Amino acid sequence: MPMMKQTKRGDATRDVLRFTFRHWRDEPRYVTLVIATIMTSTLADVFMPVFAGRLVDAIAAGGGRQDALNAALVAFAIMTGLGFVTIVMRHFAFYGIVELTLRIMGRVAQDAFARVQRFSTDWHANSFAGSTVRKITRGMWALDLMHDTLLLALLPSLTVLAGSMVVLGLRWPIMGLVIGLSSLAYIVMTGLLATRYVAPAARLANDWDTRMGGTLADALSCNPVVKAFGAESREDARLTRVIGKWQSRTRRVWQRGTNSGTVQFIALLGIRVAIIGTAIWLWWNNRATPGDLAYVLTTYFVIHGYLRDVGMHINNLRRSVNDMEELVAITGEKIGVFDRPGAGAIRIERGEVEFDRVTFHYAGHDTPLYEDLSLTIHAGERVGLVGPSGSGKTTLVKLIQRLYDVNGGEIRIDGQNIANVRQSSLRSQIAIVQQEPILFHRSLAENIAYAKPCASMDEIERAARLANAHDFICNLPKGYATLVGERGVKLSGGERQRVAIARAFLADAPVLILDEATSALDSELEVQIQQAMERLMVGRTSIVIAHRLSTVRSLDRILVFEKGRIVEEGDHDSLYHRGGLYRRLCAHQGLDFAGVKPMRLMAE
Repeated sequence: MPMMKQTKRGDATRDVLRFTFRHWRDEPRYVTLVIATIMTSTLADVFMPVFAGRLVDAIAAGGGRQDALNAALVAFAIMTGLGFVTIVMRHFAFYGIVELTLRIMGRVAQDAFARVQRFSTDWHANSFAGSTVRKITRGMWALDLMHDTLLLALLPSLTVLAGSMVVLGLRWPIMGLVIGLSSLAYIVMTGLLATRYVAPAARLANDWDTRMGGTLADALSCNPVVKAFGAESREDARLTRVIGKWQSRTRRVWQRGTNSGTVQFIALLGIRVAIIGTAIWLWWNNRATPGDLAYVLTTYFVIHGYLRDVGMHINNLRRSVNDMEELVAITGEKIGVFDRPGAGAIRIERGEVEFDRVTFHYAGHDTPLYEDLSLTIHAGERVGLVGPSGSGKTTLVKLIQRLYDVNGGEIRIDGQNIANVRQSSLRSQIAIVQQEPILFHRSLAENIAYAKPCASMDEIERAARLANAHDFICNLPKGYATLVGERGVKLSGGERQRVAIARAFLADAPVLILDEATSALDSELEVQIQQAMERLMVGRTSIVIAHRLSTVRSLDRILVFEKGRIVEEGDHDSLYHRGGLYRRLCAHQGLDFAGVKPMRLMAE
């Protein structure tokens, strides 16, 4: 495993650059604009020292003053024109880079978000939401630095170095050779320092930066639990440990960056000595005039500035690669459950659910949970799923929603294999009320209407009334416009449950899944909600996961699960009097249903 990880990290620069260039291909107009304008601006800088040398030669010439002035003014005019070209071209280059970067950053964020949304349930269960957000946002801003580094920094620097080498080399080949070799050696050395010396430490620092974001998000999202156990100091200590690791890793990165910078400045000093020494040697051998010396010195100062910045640019490139690694890894992650090519929408009218010799096991488990499981839930039938924890009740409904793909067999709804249809169309026709409802930090009206975004306020209020949520909503200061907080923390457990039930009412789907939907309610409200559930289940295929067996007495059929197998099935009376696992489960809950009429009959 460590070797695989090392190989993956070794390919990081290539993967990140490939990712960046792939997005550049989608914006050819802006990429061309930036490259053309920045190259023109840079070439103007390259030729500036040429005319600076001519200006000095014109002034130092021994001829007439008027001729000298005319030659100097021509050189001065050309230098002014080159400066104007530089300003105008840089303006358009920065305009282009702004548009290019914003377009790609927006598209990358949308693509990453869309991909994460479609990752498997297991992926989300094993990932911190805060860490994932940090990976995406850090990668987005690293892309901004990547663009600035490649297009506005490294490209001009390499152009200046190559152009200066050619221009000087045409006049003095030895000078071109000195500049070319010294610049190449400097760039290679800087690249090696950045990728081999600083980058490994930076990766570790980023890992702990991600962990710090995950620790913060984990503690803040679970703040009610922290308060309940008076564990603020404990969480402070936990974060302190993580921050300590982050500080030590980040300190090492910054120290290595400082060491790298010092080595680069020593190398620049060596290049300065080589170029100026060569220029003096040319003058001493009468191969260069005072103007030529001014030309070489001016060129050197331009080269020095760009070379000095090349080190910074390569470090920025390394940093942007490190910061983008995790984002690129997300975009390369396989989607656990994907729509097959050409998958169409499913049409559920009757709602008959059929498991045909289904085999399924979770990733990492060698033993299947289900093996050749066959089951038919008829249209409009109300079926309860009971059994010990881990027996396969929840997995059954997850497979119906296609949160996982089966390893063998088929699951069909109204005769349609759910593996061949779009997931969005399948899930939009299945209403679910979870045991622990999750709400968005949006208004109550938006949360209820999530099942039907185009619903009117009358429809929303009707659904809330059916779920016995209307009264408590109206008692809130802003009513249906009340924001519920992250994951609905501003509401009680019973209130969140009723909002989720109202959402299911509004969905009006042909298939209904209830995961112990009344577990968070008090006894009096439970009776009212169960009666509402009876109305909701009429005419729909209803699957009820029951932990409290009192909720399944009125259902048409009860399936008793044990270790992934259906060991008993039938209605409440037949199962209870059979004396098997179902009755033992009832006894464990201290329930005695002998002679007790189901709530549906009582309601009638």
